[in-house]
Amino acid sequence: MALVISAVVGAAVFGYAPRADAHPHVWATVRSEIVFSPDHAITGIRHAWTFDEFYTAMAVQGLDADGDGVYSKEELDPLAKVNIDSLEEFDYFTFVRLAGDDSFLPLEPPVDYSVEYDGTVLTLHFTLPLKTPLDPRRKDVSIDVYDPSFFVAFGFAEKVPVKVAGTPPEGCAAAVDKPDPESAEAAKALTEAFFSQLGPNSSYGSQFAQTMHVKCSTQ
Repeated sequence: MALVISAVVGAAVFGYAPRADAHPHVWATVRSEIVFSPDHAITGIRHAWTFDEFYTAMAVQGLDADGDGVYSKEELDPLAKVNIDSLEEFDYFTFVRLAGDDSFLPLEPPVDYSVEYDGTVLTLHFTLPLKTPLDPRRKDVSIDVYDPSFFVAFGFAEKVPVKVAGTPPEGCAAAVDKPDPESAEAAKALTEAFFSQLGPNSSYGSQFAQTMHVKCSTQ
């Protein structure tokens, strides 16, 4: 079924892999917004993940139901839902924590999700609400984006990778860390047998985390 193999985490969830020569299999460019409430608390993260052309070509197969060459919202909505449903097992590849704390904060299920197709690549849009709003003036906030199994490789966009939305406190800003190139090179030497043992509980992919920080000069 086209929609099943089109899930972002298709290999990890459904045992499907489009190619078997090396990890990762899917590449995603990340653009994110840190969402603030009127009282200056962080209430969620709004993601836009743009996937590579190879994955996109596979994912859109069979979705143009009426054969008119146009992928309507109605034709793309089931793809958005199957991606969101598949990501639940992996905590939506998004991990929020406070400075000095290794435990991740709970998130609510995604809202406002959709898929956009520009004729070349797919972009998955969704918002992850925080279970409890955070005041970044008390502690810095970090948001990691990564796949624990490293099936999907995430990388922040070169231009405007992260921004704030809503009403942030004065003196607070969001920024991203640069990835570690040495870790990516080391991964190239590992075999598929190694990666096939990884799952949702693996922490291997954390070394490739793309990290956003919210810091406030008022601290």
